[in-house]
Amino acid sequence: MLRTFDLVLVGVMTAAAAVTYTIKHHSELKLEEVHRLEAEIKLEKDTIDLLKADWALQSQPNRLERLVNNYNSELQLQPTQSTSLVHSRELPMLKSQVPVPDITEAKAGSSGKAKKPSPLKPAVDEDDMATGSVE
Repeated sequence: MLRTFDLVLVGVMTAAAAVTYTIKHHSELKLEEVHRLEAEIKLEKDTIDLLKADWALQSQPNRLERLVNNYNSELQLQPTQSTSLVHSRELPMLKSQVPVPDITEAKAGSSGKAKKPSPLKPAVDEDDMATGSVE
């Protein structure tokens, strides 16, 4: 009886060791993945810092003024007048907010039959649409 009990305990200990090893192996893999992700995050943060520094360099007023002076004959830039600025309420509506006029009879022309607009296609070309004020 003692011999069978010893064999069962050895089997249980072997199984426990195998489970422990498997858990340790999975945790090491996860730890490597965490280190890899941390390295990727650091690289992305460094890249963002580099891009911010590059943007600060590119948008320096002295540099922009020098470029404007060099290319003024080609660009023909003019200062913005204060009367050229508008408020958001003065901007035209979005195309999705513009009501679609019923011009199916006018497009039917001489055929005498009015075409029904397809629900998949807009009834009006985008070039024919006029946008109005939001007021």
